[in-house]
Amino acid sequence: MIEVGVTVNGKAFRETVEPRLLLSDFLRHTLGLTGTHVGCEHGVCGACTVLLGGVAVRSCLLLAPQADGDAGEELNPLQQAFRSCHALQCGFCTPGILVAATDLLSRGRSTRAEIEDMLSGHLCRCTGYTPIVDAIEKAAG
Repeated sequence: MIEVGVTVNGKAFRETVEPRLLLSDFLRHTLGLTGTHVGCEHGVCGACTVLLGGVAVRSCLLLAPQADGDAGEELNPLQQAFRSCHALQCGFCTPGILVAATDLLSRGRSTRAEIEDMLSGHLCRCTGYTPIVDAIEKAAG
């Protein structure tokens, strides 16, 4: 067993877990934070994307101990843009896309082509990519 301490959305957590526990399972099952979704479990769909050290990562491909000591950020203005642009849809892909978009915008990238390229790594089952791109552009502007 290993102790893992993280801060998620401004709240600190410290738990003892198996060293092989996936970060996605740690967030969902150990901490009860179900906003991180698990889709493909292979890092392809993007539903499990979280910010780790300010960088978007697929939590289904990392072990919980790899996040030890990370201090996550508060939620960002993208949420309001997603709401006002009706980009939330069913919500399954939304958390991963919000995190990846936060990472993209933090690197100074915000053209429509750059946003669409980032979204190519996320599967939206509702097929409503236009409002998502619009929301990210709005948050960038």
